[in-house]
Amino acid sequence: MPRARSQQYDDWQTAAADNNASGCLSFYALPPLAVILIACLLAALASNLPIQTSASPIVQPVSIASTTSNGLSPIFTREVQYWGTNIIRWANASSLDPNLVATVMQIESCGDPRALSRSGAMGLFQVMPFHFHYGENGFDIETNARRGLEYLSNSLQTANGNPRLALAGYNGGIGVIGIDEWAWHAETQRYVRYGEPIYNDARGGFSSSISLDEWYQNYGAGLCRQAAQRLGLDN
Repeated sequence: MPRARSQQYDDWQTAAADNNASGCLSFYALPPLAVILIACLLAALASNLPIQTSASPIVQPVSIASTTSNGLSPIFTREVQYWGTNIIRWANASSLDPNLVATVMQIESCGDPRALSRSGAMGLFQVMPFHFHYGENGFDIETNARRGLEYLSNSLQTANGNPRLALAGYNGGIGVIGIDEWAWHAETQRYVRYGEPIYNDARGGFSSSISLDEWYQNYGAGLCRQAAQRLGLDN
């Protein structure tokens, strides 16, 4: 919430043949030695190449460089995807990466527009009341997005475009950007520990995120369940 929140080397061994040997470097080599030498080297190379079988497949990272139909990364939960079109619009209006905006919404409210923290942070982006202008309704989604993303944009600008520091500033207050990370509040350290890799997975085109799954299991399950009920996704 915004606060002021082995490389393996091939064993190339050449055995020297004696006068009675029949190897390719035999004493009895035919005159076109260069041609024969090349042929023998190719044969030796072929015999030393590893054979890949189905028993030892090459494992590649799971990355499909895809987006959902609304242009957002597919790693975010269905509750955040519910707001996908709005997220794209709000991000464009604020000159922010939609996946960074979605990362903040994921951790802050999991898409619950009526989320309210013990400290009084409100709505989709968990904006503190003192960030709203007089007479504004903090639970109005457009107002909440406008004020929350204003703060995120300022945090990112202060952080010189560094998303890790911008996330720290959003949670702990922009002032934390200028101090050492060890001095950050534990909540801010935890926020960045999950937020940065979630965002990196989103913008990297991954189809899933281990960090988001871990956040969900440790902190987000109840939050997202409440959001799903509020949005009618379980009906």
